Order: sequence, then C-alpha cells, then structure tokens
Amino acid sequence: MEQRRLGRTGLSVSVLGYGCGAIGGLMVRGSAAEQDQAIGRALDHGITYFDTAPAYGDGASERNLGRALRSLRASPAIGTKVRIQPAERGTIAATIARSLEASLQRLGRDSVDLLQLHNPVTRVGEVPAFTPAQILDQAVPALQRLVQQGRIRWYGLTGIGEAPALRQVLEEGGFATAQMPCNLLNPSGVAPLPAGSAMPDLGQVIGHAAAADVGVMAIRVLAGGALSGSEVRGVHAAPTLSPIGSGASYAADVAFARRLLPLVQDGHAAGLVELALRFVIGLPGIATALVGTTSVAELDHAAASIAKGPLPEVTQAMLAALQP
Repeated sequence: MEQRRLGRTGLSVSVLGYGCGAIGGLMVRGSAAEQDQAIGRALDHGITYFDTAPAYGDGASERNLGRALRSLRASPAIGTKVRIQPAERGTIAATIARSLEASLQRLGRDSVDLLQLHNPVTRVGEVPAFTPAQILDQAVPALQRLVQQGRIRWYGLTGIGEAPALRQVLEEGGFATAQMPCNLLNPSGVAPLPAGSAMPDLGQVIGHAAAADVGVMAIRVLAGGALSGSEVRGVHAAPTLSPIGSGASYAADVAFARRLLPLVQDGHAAGLVELALRFVIGLPGIATALVGTTSVAELDHAAASIAKGPLPEVTQAMLAALQP
C-alpha cells in the first residue's frame, strides 16, 4: 500500500488509515476474534496508522485495539484523542494529562505517536468548542509537556469549527496534524461546503494546513456510510448517524450518492465506495484517509479500492461538476 508523509511529523503512514471508531463499529461492538482478524488483515494490507479515541465505546476501542496489537506483536503508528467535557473546561491542562494516562492504560502502552484535541475551535468558544486563545494558552502548553515527557510524539486536532479560528491555531500552536471531514459531499479544499452546512468556509483549511506542513488526515470520507448509496447499516455499525461536513441528513447524503451511480455504470469505478475513496486520496494535501469498517470484507474492499489509486482527472472533473 502507498505510504505518504504525514506533514511535519515526517512519519510515513498508509494512504488508507484504520478508523477504530463507532461509525464502522467493529472495534467497539465486534467480537475479540473478529477484531483480531481485522487488525491482522489491516496490517497484511500495509496499513500503518490506526486511529482511536476514549469516546469510542467508552474506552472499548482503545482496549480492543491494544489487545489485538499485543496479540499480533505489532507496533504500527497509533493516534488517540482527548475531548474536554463541559465540567472540565476549568482544568484543561489537567484533563488532557489525565485523559492520556487513561488512554495509555487501556492501550497497554507507555506512549502514543499522536494525541489529538477532539473539540471544535470557534471564535466565541461556545460549548463544546474552545476559542483560539483557550487552545493556545492552556491546551498547547499541556500538549507540549507531554511531548517533552515522552508520552506522545506529536499532537494534532480535529478540524471542526470555524475556518478562521482553525487557521489561527494551526499557524500558532505547533499542531502536527489535522483531521478534516472530506468526502464527495464536502471536498474541503476543492469547493465550498453546501449552503446551510454546520461548518461553513472550511473549504480552505485543508490547503492551508498542507501548506503549513500539517499532516491532513481525511475523516468522514464515506459520509458515515452514506456514500455506499444505501441507508442499511452494518451489523456492527452505529445504528443512527448525524451528518458532519455533508448534507442536511443521512438520507439526503444517500440520495446524493445515488446520483453518482451513472459514473459507476459508465465504468469510472467498480462501485460507489470505490469512487468515494479514490476521489479523496486524489485530492491535494491528503496524507491518509481514515475508514471504519463493520467487517473484514469491508476492509478488504476498501484496501482493494485504494490500491487502484486516485481517480483519473476526467472523473474528478465530472464529480466536481456534480457537487450538491
């Protein structure tokens, strides 16, 4: 599998990253045998980055990932997150340190490669968001201490909030990575988000981050599964899902995905999922696309799709013309 440089970390990561979240759900709701098989298969495919968080299954994702990797005696790059809850807003630094220690215990590790802030960043900082000043004055020093202590190698953020606020913290905070919603419904950095989106004006952030040598990790690349063109949820998938960085509803996202079926019928891709994955990895500035799966079969399909490489320019142009 293709490996790409993850911004200023210099770390080489697979263009397909393994998402251990609740959307795909396998690493939260699957059996231990299914999880071990999936992680082993991911490693066999050449996947070298695994993404988890305390919030995924209330710690279950971290515990299951740690167990599977120990069983396989594998040491890929791992990223986890910290989400500061409303009651913890007065103790940002302590909360970050405490959250990481709990994550490391669940993972069974002394350190992780990447710790990412999982709160939105906005000018006003309404709950659950924080202002740039709160991030730069309180969160960043705490993250830098964890780097100095050897508990993390780098720190990043989830790029949700307001574009000017995100650009400020990326410019001033030393963040090495940014996870950005990016999919056929919201090709951040290629076109503005649809009118009424919960995240207006984020279209410039991917390009801005990449230019600053921040490693961009695409998330929601299948719009939570909607870009499969089906509203049917997998056995381990989250039963319901609110759109992030896409349309007004999951049903609306599925409806748009079905509008793309003529491209599949004309041979531009073998299916909608392949079309969506190859679209994202062809966008400038994307280091890795994170995908959660409900089964090994879905993982195999994603890896096979990615192996075909980015879509041809003519197909990318046709897709851009079809944006909602």
